[in-house]
Amino acid sequence: MTDALKPKEMECLEFAMEVYGGKEMLIDSTDLGNVCRAMNCNPSLDTLEKLGAAKKQGEKQLKLDEVIPVVIQLKKERKDEGCYEDFIECLKLYDKNEDGHMLLGELSHMMSTLGEKLTEEQVDELFEDCLGEEDDEGQIEYDPFLRRMCELDPPLKRKKK
Repeated sequence: MTDALKPKEMECLEFAMEVYGGKEMLIDSTDLGNVCRAMNCNPSLDTLEKLGAAKKQGEKQLKLDEVIPVVIQLKKERKDEGCYEDFIECLKLYDKNEDGHMLLGELSHMMSTLGEKLTEEQVDELFEDCLGEEDDEGQIEYDPFLRRMCELDPPLKRKKK
């Protein structure tokens, strides 16, 4: 079954399973999305539920051999995911001056209220990893943010406070 994942991908999956499930690599099914995102898959919440994720923590646990086919399936279906080019076109709608900038507040609002809504904690974590500095007018450059978010550029390395 692991023949569909390259050795490097399998190593990454094992690492993610250990991060979320400890040495026994037994994850709570609510962490399936986190493990999938570590594998560069971005399934919707509906898709995760169909593939075995529970809505409440503690309802179900998943072993590595149960997660492997999920990741393989998601990698096959990646063609349906949005990409950098799709996201940049969306954010251009918020670029009032057409100069590559948008209000940070609008980006935060979009991420927590539209589509697959992120929690405030998830938005904060994403911004910590991918967002550059906000200017005096509350504007951010959205292209570098998207490049980091889509893993076209490495994430920012900020010192933890």
